[in-house]
Amino acid sequence: MKKLFLILMLLPLGINAQEKPKKNAKTKFIVVGNCDACQKRIEKAALSVKGVKMAKWDIPSNVISIIYDQRKAHIDSIHKSISSIGHDTEKSISPLAVYNALPLCCQYIRKE
Repeated sequence: MKKLFLILMLLPLGINAQEKPKKNAKTKFIVVGNCDACQKRIEKAALSVKGVKMAKWDIPSNVISIIYDQRKAHIDSIHKSISSIGHDTEKSISPLAVYNALPLCCQYIRKE
């Protein structure tokens, strides 16, 4: 009986061990682009996702740093928002028609 009681006491500890969504989660990933116009467009697209608090894209490295609320935003929705405006990410490829509509200075070499 004592063993059963002990097992029942410890059982909830395993359930609570799951990671809770963070209010200020940080992530970085590659977004392909070339210039200042790309930077403004990429950051604006990331910030348009509800729950994204900060987005900063670095031109030479093509890395975007994001702080977001995991309870409100999902990382896949951020990737899709950015690719929907013409910039490929690690997880989402922009439609060809949208990419072709970018200004010539913003058209980067795409991976096939």
